[in-house]
Amino acid sequence: MKLACIGGGVMAEAILAGVLRQRVAAPGDIVVGEVLAARREQLHKQLRVKATADNAAAVAGAQVVVLAVKPQHLAEVLAGLRGKLKPSQLVLSIVAGATVRTITTGLGHNRIVRAMPNTPGQIGAGITAWTATPQVTIAQKEAAAGILAALGEQIAVADEKMIDIATALSGSGPAYVFLFIEALTEAGVYLGMSRDHALKLALHTVAGSGRMALETGIAPATLRERVTSPGGTTAEALLVLEEEGFRSAIINAAAAAYDKARALGGEKNA
Repeated sequence: MKLACIGGGVMAEAILAGVLRQRVAAPGDIVVGEVLAARREQLHKQLRVKATADNAAAVAGAQVVVLAVKPQHLAEVLAGLRGKLKPSQLVLSIVAGATVRTITTGLGHNRIVRAMPNTPGQIGAGITAWTATPQVTIAQKEAAAGILAALGEQIAVADEKMIDIATALSGSGPAYVFLFIEALTEAGVYLGMSRDHALKLALHTVAGSGRMALETGIAPATLRERVTSPGGTTAEALLVLEEEGFRSAIINAAAAAYDKARALGGEKNA
C-alpha cells in the first residue's frame, strides 16, 4: 500500500510504526508531509520513511492519505491540498473535532474516513471508532481498518454522531481513567501507604480489571458483584461512591464531552 501521512506528530508516528510492523506498507511506500525539518529527519532516521515539507508532493501517488495535523492547522493544510488529490484516493482523518463536512468542503474531495483514536494507541493498545462516506469502496474500508488496527482495536460505526460519542467515551476516556488512578493512589497515601506502593497497586488494579473484563467477556456489573461480599469492605466503599454520585458524575462528564465535541465540530447539541 502506498501511504501518505500529512503531519508527523506522536499519533502519526504510532500509525506509521504499526503499519510497518504489521507490513501493511513498506518504508519506501510511505511519505510524510511535515513542516518541521528536525521532525522529518527524526522520522526518516527512525522509520526509514520518506519525508518532505511539500504536502502536495507527499500525496502524489498515494492510495491512502492520512490527515494527522493539529486542528488549528487543518484549514491551511486542506487549502494547500485542494485540487491535488485524485478522485480515487482515500483520505483518512484522525484530526480531533474535524467533521466530514469540514474535510470534504476544504479538500473538494468525497472519499473520506473520519476516525477517533485514543492515546493508548501510542503503545498499540488503543481503540479507534471510524466512519466512512458513501463513496468509500469496500476495499478502501478494509484498507482503513488495517491502518487503524496499527493503533490497537478498531470499530466501524454507522454515522458521524457515533464518532462524537466515541470522542466522549474512548477519546477522552483515558483522562477519566488516569484521574481515577490518581485518586486511588492519593487514597493509599492518605491512609498511610508510600506513594510508590499505592501507585503500583492502583495501576495494576485498573489494568488487571480491564484485562479481566476483556478476556472473560463477563459483564462489568457481574464482575463487580463477585467482588462485593454482603456487609464487607467493598460494599461499604461502593455505598459511599453511590452516595457521592460517582456513577452519575461519569455519565454527566461524558455527556459534557459529547456536547463539546459537537460544538467544536459546528454541530448543534443532540
